[in-house]
Amino acid sequence: MARLSLVSTPRKPELPNLVEDYLRSAEARGLAPSTVDNSYGYPLRRIFLPWCAEEGIDSIEGLDAKAVDSFSAYLLRFDGKNGRLSRHSVHAYARAVRTFLLWCQRNGEAVAAAPQLPRLPRKVLDVLTWEEIEAIERAAPSERDKLIVRVLADGGLRATEVCSLRLEDLIRRGRSTFLRVRGKGARERLVPVVPTLFRRLERYVSHYRPADICDDHLFVSLYKGHSGEHEMMTRSGVLQLVRGATRRAGIKKRVYTHLFRHSFFTNGLRGGMNSLVLAQVGGHSSLRMLQEVYSHLDVDDAYEQLTRMLTARKAGN
Repeated sequence: MARLSLVSTPRKPELPNLVEDYLRSAEARGLAPSTVDNSYGYPLRRIFLPWCAEEGIDSIEGLDAKAVDSFSAYLLRFDGKNGRLSRHSVHAYARAVRTFLLWCQRNGEAVAAAPQLPRLPRKVLDVLTWEEIEAIERAAPSERDKLIVRVLADGGLRATEVCSLRLEDLIRRGRSTFLRVRGKGARERLVPVVPTLFRRLERYVSHYRPADICDDHLFVSLYKGHSGEHEMMTRSGVLQLVRGATRRAGIKKRVYTHLFRHSFFTNGLRGGMNSLVLAQVGGHSSLRMLQEVYSHLDVDDAYEQLTRMLTARKAGN
C-alpha cells in the first residue's frame, strides 16, 4: 500500500503579497517613498491588482501572454474619474507592471510574459533662452528669489533639490566652487558653480538671509510662518516665485521649475558639453533623459556641432 506523503507543496505567494514585497524591495534600494508610492504603488495597487481580481488571476502563473495583452488593452480603454488615460500614463502603468514582473522573475517566480509598452510620440520640449532666463531673474523681487532662479538655470537642479540645499553645501575646493546636491535616491553629487554666482550666494548668506533663525537650509521664507519661525522653502513656493517673476518679465510661454532643468541640458548639449559629464552633473544614472532632450534638437544643431568638431581637428593638424 502506498504511503501518503505528509510533505505539503509550498503555497505560491499570492499577487498582492508579491506586490508588497516588491514595493518594500524598491524602498530598500533607496528609492524615495513618494516615488515608490506614486510611480509603482499606485499603478500596481490601484490598477493592476483590481484588474487581476476581476479576471480571477491570483498568481503569477495566471499571467500568460494572453492575460498581459488583455491588461495592456484594458489600460488603453481604461476610463477613470478623470476620463481616459493619456498614452504617457498607459506607458508608465505598463512599465510599472513590467518592472514588477522582472523583479518576480529574478526572485525565482515563473513569469511567462510582460505587458507591451505602447509607442510614445516624441515630445518637443520648449526651452528658455539665456535672454529669457536673465529677464526672469531681473524680475524676481528679492535677492533670494533671483538666486533661486539662477541656481535652477545654471545648475539644472530640481526644485526639491534647491529646497534641500543647506549652508554647508557651499563647497570650495581650491579655486573651484560647487554646490553639494542631494538628489533622488539619497544620492549626493557636486554641481560646479561659477565663482561669481558662488560669491553672490555667500553674500546672500551674510547680508540677506534672515539671521535670527536656527534652520540651516540655504533658502528660507522671507517672513515667519505659522510656527513663528522662518521655514525652509517648499517646492510649491519655488514654483510660485518662478511664475510671479515670469509674469512680471512679460514672458508669455508657460514657465515651470523643471523647464529650467530642460533648458540646462539642452544648452549644455548645444554647447558641446560631454553627455556623460552632463548626466553626472544633472544627477542622472543613465543617458535616457539626454536622449529625450536630443529629440528636440534640430538638424542645424547637428550641423553646428559637426562643423565645430571638424574645424578643431583641422586646426590640430
